[in-house]
This record gives sequence, structure tokens and C-alpha cells, in this order.
Amino acid sequence: MTQDRQTLKTALRDRMLSLEAEELTVALEHYERFVKDAQLDVREHYDNSEIAEARENADLAAAFDHPVKDHHSKIDVLENLDFSMTDRVGPGAVVRFGGRLVVISVSTATFDHDGISYMGISPQSPIYLAMKGLEEGDSFMFHGKEVVVDEVF
Repeated sequence: MTQDRQTLKTALRDRMLSLEAEELTVALEHYERFVKDAQLDVREHYDNSEIAEARENADLAAAFDHPVKDHHSKIDVLENLDFSMTDRVGPGAVVRFGGRLVVISVSTATFDHDGISYMGISPQSPIYLAMKGLEEGDSFMFHGKEVVVDEVF
């Protein structure tokens, strides 16, 4: 059973890495397109609309710089996080509570693996902070409700 869970954790990490890589690719494409459109060709005179459009594209490129850095950071965390088996809620753990399965690593949208939904949550998230260090069967309060940790691995 432990080997199956470890295999699952490895597959979840790989799935999350794949999803982040896809999102990074999209963010880079947007960033590079706006950077390219922000560059004026080599000539002496430009009309005001050309300058304004180049400035707007430069601003948009700058806006896409943050998502690019964010996805790089998430990939770095996923590549370097210890996903070994554990019996306590902490970074790298998979936790089941209230019918949900979360991977303590980086924040993600809900994603499926083998027909089961998971979500990545950050160690800075309020729900993680409420359950940090707990074990299977322990409970914690979140938004005024008691929540039981059903499973940790």
C-alpha cells in the first residue's frame, strides 16, 4: 500500500509539473508577443499612435512578466520539494479531508488524475496553516467548522 501511495505522489507531482509547464508556455508566448510588438522598427520618425501602441505593448509585456516568474517559481518548488511518504500534514503531503484531496506544494486549479480531482495548495494558505502538523484522525477549525483529516500520505 505504501508503494502504491508513493507511486501516486510521484504521478501527482509529475502531473502538476506538466500543468505548470503548459501554463508557463502560454505566459511566455503572451509575454514574447507583446515584447515584440513593443519594439519600433529602425527609422527616424514615428507618429504618436505608433509610439502609443508600442508603449501599450511594453506595459502589457511587463504585466505578463509576473505570471512567467510565478510559473518558473512553482516549477522550481515542485522539482525540489520532498514528496516522500509522511504521516503528518506538511509540504509534499497529500491530504484528504471533507471529501477533498489536496497536495501541499503550490497553489493550482483543480486537476484530475486517474478520474480523481486534486488541488495544489500553498504552505502559506490559511487552510494549510490551520492543519499544519496534524495527523490522520486529527481535527482543526476552519471558517468556524470542525474539519477532520481523513488521510495523510
